[in-house]
Amino acid sequence: MNKYKKTYNVILDNMDLFEYRLRPISAIMYLQDAFARLCATKKMAAYDLFATNQYWIVTEFNIDFIDNLPFWSEEIDVSVWISEVTKLKIYTDYELSYKNKPFAKGNALWFIIDKETKRPAKTDIVSERFDICPELMLGEHKKFILPEAGEKVSEIKHTNNLSDLDFNNHVNNKSYINLAEMTANDEFRKTHTLKSLNIKFNRETFLGDTLICSTYKTDKKDVYTHVVEHNGVSVCDIATSWGNKENKDSIVGYNLKIKTNNFLDCHEAFSLLQ
Repeated sequence: MNKYKKTYNVILDNMDLFEYRLRPISAIMYLQDAFARLCATKKMAAYDLFATNQYWIVTEFNIDFIDNLPFWSEEIDVSVWISEVTKLKIYTDYELSYKNKPFAKGNALWFIIDKETKRPAKTDIVSERFDICPELMLGEHKKFILPEAGEKVSEIKHTNNLSDLDFNNHVNNKSYINLAEMTANDEFRKTHTLKSLNIKFNRETFLGDTLICSTYKTDKKDVYTHVVEHNGVSVCDIATSWGNKENKDSIVGYNLKIKTNNFLDCHEAFSLLQ
């Protein structure tokens, strides 16, 4: 069965400032774009669903980084496919590669939501229009379980602005991940690389909402829990695991200066992780 494949270039906005490589969290935006393009070929893009008073939402993303990330301007291939459909759930699996070698793989859980009821719609139309390719990149589709939080190491506050919004006027998925990334200082990111990212989106947030992202250690080395809250309620849960970079030297000859409004200074907080 056919998989949808799209080739992209790593652009300036999606690379890190230390090695000129693709930022791990930017990989998710390529995945979402490729899935949107696949949906457009089946007349089920966001604008198609608007006409039926529906919209897409993603509730989970899981991604493993299995090789070096590509450099700025290099071409990357994104393959995405519908791997499982239940009465209400739509799973996609995906693989990212460059120079014919995979560097990331994972899956995501999607729903089609009725605008009026805010409840998931049945998936009959998906089964009719899409090919189902049961190739699972991370094994069976498992329920997301957030690692138990231990000591808090950082906290950051953010008020949603226009740049955070997506086409549904909800806060974009990438904005939540950016908050989690912002709790790490430049020294930590220069010496560590993201190995896996697991995300569960619990609730929508909107323009003007104030979010608090708290980062915690877990009982596993280099595994962290990030909880994004609005008015004391979790809107997004994130688990990250990290490994040491082989080359810890930046190819850029300056230090990145970060100014934050963290309750705990990022540099002080992440010194606890060393």
